[in-house]
Amino acid sequence: MTTLTVKEAVYYSAQLQLPDSISIVEKKKRAEMVIKEMGLQDSLNTRIGGWAVKGLSGGQKRRVSICIEMLRRPKLLFLDEPTSGLDSAASCHVMSRILKLARNDGITVVASVHQPSSEVFQLFRSLCLLSSGRTIYFGHVASTEQFFTSNGFPCPTLRNPSDHYLQTINKDFDQEDIEQGHGGSVRTEEVISILVSSYKSCVIRQQTEQHVHTLCQQKGGTFGKKGGQASFITQCIVLTRRSFLNMYRDLGYYWLRLAIYIALSLCVGSIFYDVGFSFGSIQARGTMLMFVAAFLTFMAIGGFPSFMEDMKIFRRERLNGHYEVGAFVVGNTLSSIPYLFLISLIPGVIAYFLVGLQKSIEHFTYFALLLFVAMLLVESLMMMVASFVPDFLMGVITGAGIQGVMVLNGGFFRLPNDLPNLFWKYPMYYISFHKYTNQGFYKNEFEGLTFPNPQQGANSSISGEEILRSVWQVDTGYSKWIDIAILFGMVVFYRLMFLGIVKLGEKVKPMLKKRVGSSKKTSPVVEI
Repeated sequence: MTTLTVKEAVYYSAQLQLPDSISIVEKKKRAEMVIKEMGLQDSLNTRIGGWAVKGLSGGQKRRVSICIEMLRRPKLLFLDEPTSGLDSAASCHVMSRILKLARNDGITVVASVHQPSSEVFQLFRSLCLLSSGRTIYFGHVASTEQFFTSNGFPCPTLRNPSDHYLQTINKDFDQEDIEQGHGGSVRTEEVISILVSSYKSCVIRQQTEQHVHTLCQQKGGTFGKKGGQASFITQCIVLTRRSFLNMYRDLGYYWLRLAIYIALSLCVGSIFYDVGFSFGSIQARGTMLMFVAAFLTFMAIGGFPSFMEDMKIFRRERLNGHYEVGAFVVGNTLSSIPYLFLISLIPGVIAYFLVGLQKSIEHFTYFALLLFVAMLLVESLMMMVASFVPDFLMGVITGAGIQGVMVLNGGFFRLPNDLPNLFWKYPMYYISFHKYTNQGFYKNEFEGLTFPNPQQGANSSISGEEILRSVWQVDTGYSKWIDIAILFGMVVFYRLMFLGIVKLGEKVKPMLKKRVGSSKKTSPVVEI
């Protein structure tokens, strides 16, 4: 997370990955140890940083990622260009530390290395060279020079061997003819063909395949269960604390929305200021409440980009087995509740009392609570959208489209009895959360009030209950608290939908890969 410091990022990860049998003090010590091993002690309190705030460099961020993966001392560690963005001294230091840890803890490290120096190159035990998917060489590093020399492509004196090997087999660019020993030059395509053919028949390949075969015959121990080793309760607590801190520091998550909500509430309050209890105030109250129900909840979509950043982290950590999906849902829900309550209460106070709605603590409490549940529901809806829309721009468009349909079908722009029965009323009207939000607001405001009715005579009046039935066509057969209960049920449903979609995706992807793989003609392959 870009808002966390190096110390916080590694420490929170240690709490998630390491089992509860390890004390908090020991987890903290291990986090500090791996930070020191990766040379990040001077950046301990520096935030990771992102597009909005400058923080660590690209190379430092890579080292933080390595720190997080080294906490649990895995048996197998994949590193994708761990030295990118580092100078030669830092690259050598980092890779030397990883080599030391690998030897001490029995870790197998597989790395793709970007432009390694000669010192870094010599740290590796084995080397795999590929060109367009074809294996040029796979074996001990020490035998590589002999292999190239025997085929007429010796490494020149004082040249970095890794640079020579890559330059020899790289056909991405139009290269000049490559010198072959002392007997002229050869094109890159011919060089690759010579090396591929030579490797297929050389002793090095036979030795490697024999070694692989020997390893395959061995019966090793089973790996531990994939997933976070901390208990579910610990995962929920840690994720809640981490998410709460991230939301507090990220201005785009809730603080910017709070400022916009306050501005909108002032606009609503000034336009509908002291609306009164005249016959014309009936329409004004209904319009004002609809605006609050529709547009204040609609603005919850503004935090979607920040949530998508969280989703990227969630997917990576989930695939690495740091915690369960349920723990993420619980942590995100609990951490967002204080902020959603705050941005419901403050703008709600401004709009409610400026307009002059029913001056009662009970009525205002219901108003703020209903607004809070509606915002929580929209957050849950956007979470579900994010689970199957990978791009945040597409997610914003999809979420806005869904909410637009809900607002249109909520019973204000088109009264319930006037909606076409097919599709729009059954089932869309009854699954639209704006239906229950509008009706809850209307019941809370109009029940118990009386308005003059000049259409029926000078001294005639109309009750709020009659307005609900005849003007707004609200279903008064159940309490306004039932509307909140239905909305809260939708919150739970959307959160469970997110959990189900993620878990379903985890089950479907391996099945699709297996099906695609079985449809191809395959040969025995050792994945390195």
